[in-house]
Amino acid sequence: MSKDERTLWEEAYAEQLGAISAMLERLGFALDEEQPHMGGERYLMQAVTTASGKKFILLGNEARTGRRVVIKVTSDPAGKRELAHERLCRRVLADIGFAYTAFETPEEILFTEAHGYTIAIQAFIEQERSFMERPIEDQFAIALRSFKAQEGAHAATYGHIRLIERTFGRRTVREYLKAFDLFRRDVEGKFPDYRELSALLAKAASFLSEHSRTVEQYEDFLTHTDFIPHNFRIAEDKLYLLDHSSLRFGNKYEGWARFVNFMELYNPPLAQALVAYVRDNRTSGESLSLKLMRVYRLGEILWYYAHTLDRSDGDLKELNLARIGWWRHVLERILNGESPNGSVRREYIELRDRLRSPEEKKRQQGLH
Repeated sequence: MSKDERTLWEEAYAEQLGAISAMLERLGFALDEEQPHMGGERYLMQAVTTASGKKFILLGNEARTGRRVVIKVTSDPAGKRELAHERLCRRVLADIGFAYTAFETPEEILFTEAHGYTIAIQAFIEQERSFMERPIEDQFAIALRSFKAQEGAHAATYGHIRLIERTFGRRTVREYLKAFDLFRRDVEGKFPDYRELSALLAKAASFLSEHSRTVEQYEDFLTHTDFIPHNFRIAEDKLYLLDHSSLRFGNKYEGWARFVNFMELYNPPLAQALVAYVRDNRTSGESLSLKLMRVYRLGEILWYYAHTLDRSDGDLKELNLARIGWWRHVLERILNGESPNGSVRREYIELRDRLRSPEEKKRQQGLH
């Protein structure tokens, strides 16, 4: 039950916080009293996304200089591997000869092992305005520049592919289809009587399979699988990527798809502008590839929220059911070549805002 999951997460954080704080103090760092990244639904992300290790993301400052820092710390074996992998990705991304443009990366201040913990500390990137607070013209330009930066890293030779498989990982059309089939079967298992959703996912699976050659045609590009405003900050007209653990080589439009789907909820005009850009300025195959990846990522998010249900209750369970309803609607409209319905979106947002906990609202600040 969700109460147990949440309690375990909160207890683990409370039990370890004193030791972590003392350890960081000896290293010359002090934690903030409030830690917004540790509350709300953070525990669900740790529980459902088993590929990601359990880690604490904390804010603080360096005692000697007073500068703000972001601290990632974990004693979990999977979390340690993730932090080491993320660090390796940052280094290789800066060096690979076939990447024409790289993201900016926050300065690494410390990476160490101490008392059974891995500690990764980077400079906090101050920004005058968040991405969502900027004019839509600026948002469009920043997003487009970022996607072109990802496209600049294309593994076109056998040597490139060997390098990226060792470092970033690589997803081919076969893995996309296999993963979506898993999403479909798992969601159907959670909702055996939800025939409308089962039929929709079956239609989506057929669509992906029918156009598998298009998915394959745009493989082996660098893509950030969680490219949303939570994971980057903007300073002096530069975009700093905060999460390198979600980088991999796959379909060119997987990162686009995650971002566009996200913006269907938070900024529909931006989503529509990016879809129109690909439609009007690139080939029909690339436009289809974006649609295919949007369908793939919508199957994934339905899978994610289906898996939260046995870990949630009360308002949170009702909210996650509403989220499934919203993303089902988006998937249906995208498959039909239509934009999501504005009134459905408004009704969902009203319900979401009523059901969200105060801690989750605080964690999600800047996305309204």
